[in-house]
Amino acid sequence: MRKLVYYVGMSLDGFIAAPDGSADFFPVTPDVVGFISEEFPDTLPTHVREQLGVTAANRHFDVGIQGRATYEPALRIGVTSPFPHLRQYVVSSTLAEQPDPAVELVSGDVAEHVRALKAEQGRDIYLIGGARLAGSLLPEIDRLVLKVYPVVAGAGVPLFSAGFSPTPFTLTGTRTLDSGTLVLTYDRA
Repeated sequence: MRKLVYYVGMSLDGFIAAPDGSADFFPVTPDVVGFISEEFPDTLPTHVREQLGVTAANRHFDVGIQGRATYEPALRIGVTSPFPHLRQYVVSSTLAEQPDPAVELVSGDVAEHVRALKAEQGRDIYLIGGARLAGSLLPEIDRLVLKVYPVVAGAGVPLFSAGFSPTPFTLTGTRTLDSGTLVLTYDRA
């Protein structure tokens, strides 16, 4: 059975983006780029893969799901299908029409949709973001892969945006990159 994996970068104080939704304050150093390119190439949007010369096959995921706010930066630069190497879903109640034939809109019960995807055969499901979607899908998240950058943001978009709901996870992997970025893997307890 597929797992829903929330793979995301965050600051030491738990923010995945600045208050305006940007993430350019994260120190993306050569070791971080190397790690992502080698270990998680499937999490790179195609236009970034091309810039980095990454041609590796998907290692972990064949489906990606993201919220409208996470999808919006791609639309702003004219990219309507940022992850064509994945089956793509965008959760939105405001997008009136499908922006690209390769991107399916989800507006109903997202948790039910994810459970149906998890029941299919295939690689895991990449929860691309953002905080509201992750918060609503917390009961369905099987694994967290957190790139913890050595920076304090002070404010911004939190890792999860949800009501109080303590959910235990077990640390199953750690990796320290040369720049001080930690990659922590947690599985649902």
